[in-house]
Amino acid sequence: MTEPTTMSDQPAEDTPATEASDRPTEAQPTAEKTADGKAADATATEDKPETDPFGKFAPEAVRPPGRLRRMAVGLGRALVHEWTLAALASLVIAAAMTWPALEYPLYTIPKDIWDPTLQAWQMAWAGHAATTNPLGIWDSNTFYPEPYSYAFSDTLLGYFPAGLLGTGPGAALLRYNIVFVLAFALAFFGAYALARQLGSRIPGAAVAGAAFAYAPWRWEQAGHLHVLSSGGIALCLAMLARGHGYSLRHGYRPEFRRPGWALAGWLVAAWQISLGFGIGLPFAYVLAGIAVVGVIAYASARLFFWSEPKPFGWKLLGADALGGLIFAAVGALMAIPYFKVLELHPYAERSIEEVNWYSPPIIGFFTAPDTDVMWGDAHAVARQTMFGQWGSGEKTLLIGFAVYGLAAAGLVYSTWRWWQRVLLAFGVVVSAGLAMGTQFLDGKVYEILYDHLPGWSAIRTPGRLVIWTTLFVGLLAAGAISAFGDRARDLTRERVPARPHVVLTLAMFLPMVLVLAEGLQRMDFPTVPQRPAALAQLSGPAMILPSNQLNDENVMLWSTDGFVRMVNGGSGFTPRSQDELRKLMENFPDQASVDALKAIGVREVLVLKHPSYGDVPQNALTADGQQFGLTREDLGDGIIFHLTP
Repeated sequence: MTEPTTMSDQPAEDTPATEASDRPTEAQPTAEKTADGKAADATATEDKPETDPFGKFAPEAVRPPGRLRRMAVGLGRALVHEWTLAALASLVIAAAMTWPALEYPLYTIPKDIWDPTLQAWQMAWAGHAATTNPLGIWDSNTFYPEPYSYAFSDTLLGYFPAGLLGTGPGAALLRYNIVFVLAFALAFFGAYALARQLGSRIPGAAVAGAAFAYAPWRWEQAGHLHVLSSGGIALCLAMLARGHGYSLRHGYRPEFRRPGWALAGWLVAAWQISLGFGIGLPFAYVLAGIAVVGVIAYASARLFFWSEPKPFGWKLLGADALGGLIFAAVGALMAIPYFKVLELHPYAERSIEEVNWYSPPIIGFFTAPDTDVMWGDAHAVARQTMFGQWGSGEKTLLIGFAVYGLAAAGLVYSTWRWWQRVLLAFGVVVSAGLAMGTQFLDGKVYEILYDHLPGWSAIRTPGRLVIWTTLFVGLLAAGAISAFGDRARDLTRERVPARPHVVLTLAMFLPMVLVLAEGLQRMDFPTVPQRPAALAQLSGPAMILPSNQLNDENVMLWSTDGFVRMVNGGSGFTPRSQDELRKLMENFPDQASVDALKAIGVREVLVLKHPSYGDVPQNALTADGQQFGLTREDLGDGIIFHLTP
């Protein structure tokens, strides 16, 4: 006699129900009565294991890790990942190489108190405008009443998120010093990432990063944050190469294509160009050249080679198209105010004579700035011979003798293929020639670019193109060191364990130490003059005297507490209206200067008793200005003259 089946014992669909109910199966056990009339479950008796007296000694089953444990394991792996360690090393090296930038960041500033204070104002203004009037960001509080005054020089607009934090001169200085250090860290990390993506071993990539971030020539640019902020260039190229599955060592590997990385590379490129066109414009032309080569390669593969895999794939092609459009849009939006400035002030375009003044001779690539610890004093005669009493300017372009030697070795012995070395060497020659400006081939090449390449005439200092020379030289050096690393691996393959001895591993980083040693600096970190208390009493539009390029740069920094509108301003371009007004202010207060100020709507004139630079108008210290309709107010560190509208 069988008992009724349960839901779990129902027959399968391919078995008739009558057959399933007529005979017992494995899924339909029977129950028989024992002699005393009780039912026994035969199946349960068969499946029940016998008690094992030694079972208590068996190991417990491994339990799957909980959520917290999985998170801890993931965090631990992230902390010891190569890119995390490389980023941390970049920050530590940057803090050490730029010290004492972070010792007194609220009071001091790198290099000098002029251009750096202007750039500290630029970041502060970008943050202020982003939260108050984003559409009016190009009409800054300086150079009143000139429009598009924020576009009178490279803007560092990409750093505007930093400008959202804090207000006033102290916050502006702290912000600048932190970004100054981070710019070096990003340059090291970006070049390191590019060399690694191209196939370099870690010591070789470290040399490329050290050369790109701490070449001696960079310390001559320590007052130009927009030039130091070149790390996005290398990082963008690394991301694009990774996204397209390309490296020098392995070539094109479509299985490693990552559209997300390609899009990220374009976004980094857009951020880089938002920092300024001084180094951003040549970068844009390099990307355009890469894009043209990529389009040709894609079209050729589609037309002539139909075999799989396809050269890009639709996802990667879409990422490139979207990223390229974003990059082009950012570049176009950034260019509009500069074209407006050129339209309003045609004389703002750099003349070829000015370019010639800043063009370095070839000896500049072997001359260090005076701030370099290792070579600064030794190259004093070379600097004097080249530049005379006017100083070295932007012409000391030494990348480093250690990296020069490693790059020369990389031409002969390298991980890179012979044709790749030829291309890198070609890049060195071309970029160095362009960096020489009119000093290369009698200026014929540079003048062609100056006359026919859009925007090229705005590049006043061709020596800054040494950024590209440094990158190519660093990659050649990375190839040589990687080849030595490959050889060391082969020699130790039979060793147990099969890896180089720790001494040999440490020795592989000796070239990086030599490159960093050549980049040690002894730069000044002067204390920035404190904001005059009288400045807080201005409601604007105002004029602060004395007005000149250098003193106005300090005044711009002081104005970050409130951003009062003022005629003052210092930048890479000075409108003629400001030059004319500055000359009139030498005799302030008199009828001509007062009439000129009233004509443009100035309501107050602040005369600083202790300016950072320049001479105080002597008339202003004693005159009351009543005969010109002025009201004088003496506030201790300054005198305010109120103008009647």
